[in-house]
Amino acid sequence: MQYDISDITLAQAGQEKIEWVSKWMKVVNGLYEKFKNDGVFSGKKIAICIHLEAKTAYLALTIQRLGAEVWITSSNPLSTKDDVCATLVKNGIHVFAKHGVSKEEYAGFVRTIVESKPDIVVDDGGDICEYLHQYPKYAVNLKGICEETTSGVNRLKELEKKGKLRYPAIGINDAQSKYLFDNRYGTGQSTWTAITHLTNMSVAGKVVVIVGYGWVGRGVALRALGMGAEVIVTEIDPWKGLEARMDGYRVMPINKAAALGDIFITATGERMVIRTEHMKNMKDGAFLANAGHFDYEIDVPGLKEISKIATHVREEIDEYIIKKNKKIYLLAQGGIINIAGGFGHPIEILDLSFALQLASIHYILSTTDLEPKFYCVPKDIDEMIVRERLKVDGIEIDKDNRYKYSI
Repeated sequence: MQYDISDITLAQAGQEKIEWVSKWMKVVNGLYEKFKNDGVFSGKKIAICIHLEAKTAYLALTIQRLGAEVWITSSNPLSTKDDVCATLVKNGIHVFAKHGVSKEEYAGFVRTIVESKPDIVVDDGGDICEYLHQYPKYAVNLKGICEETTSGVNRLKELEKKGKLRYPAIGINDAQSKYLFDNRYGTGQSTWTAITHLTNMSVAGKVVVIVGYGWVGRGVALRALGMGAEVIVTEIDPWKGLEARMDGYRVMPINKAAALGDIFITATGERMVIRTEHMKNMKDGAFLANAGHFDYEIDVPGLKEISKIATHVREEIDEYIIKKNKKIYLLAQGGIINIAGGFGHPIEILDLSFALQLASIHYILSTTDLEPKFYCVPKDIDEMIVRERLKVDGIEIDKDNRYKYSI
């Protein structure tokens, strides 16, 4: 077994976290029972690049129990939980991840798991996919890619649009069981859990600026409103802008919102949506946080350039003093706030998303004629996941008895 982690002695703490989440990932557990005797996973090599915390670890262990060999790294060094990594190593999984490593070290971890020549890739943001397109010699066994998040799906679609997508790829993020729940309710809750935990401050009465009104932005805005904040949304998409307005929020350009907000949260997947010209106009004491996958939505290098003093003042909070002694507080270094500064999505939410991953891996391994193009999760799998969740929650719905007729 191969691995590169921070501290193997942390394994007991990680084991406790994984055992806790295992109790509540009931849809994943149900799929394990469904798949455990069919042999589809046996002898296969699965490479995983997702935020490496307890819920991801439980997915990896479930895949291993189904008979696969698992190689895993984290899709963001700031989200890596070192105790969880140690537990996975103790359980025989190849782990290459450490909290807070440099971009160069992270790239080396991605390279290592790709060079294992996996049968399936479970990606979160598209970094493994990109590496396999640069070095196709490591894709000789590859049957397909399962992409977890919006940013990664966008990269896959762009490759397909350019005619450069080499491998079958399923967009987990585009399944209704993912974006309706994970992106909206999962990120919505976990973003605010992280922010309130780190700052120990009230949200009620604050002006919260949400940059981007996709499913993540919708969820973050909804939770902010429920906690008593006044919410402003900034958008470049006219439909989303109008939707935000009809949902009851103020809508305006970021350059106008900059002077009004107390807390700013980016949720776009795009680069530098909060820039120095916006920061210069912010209030003294404004907080900046990023809910997007990549850490480039806030211009952190620009913030450092315009600052006279930068001080680490609290766990995952850095204070930057700019002109006229105005203070701006950056949370989790501009990394994905809900994991880099918190515990990640609620367990029951990731249970849905990881059940989709498990079922999609099974689908790819069971299918022989997938072409190198982008696929949505098959509708029957998407529906199966959400119906199973209703079942384990003890919820019944009506049957579809709509009148069938022919002409």
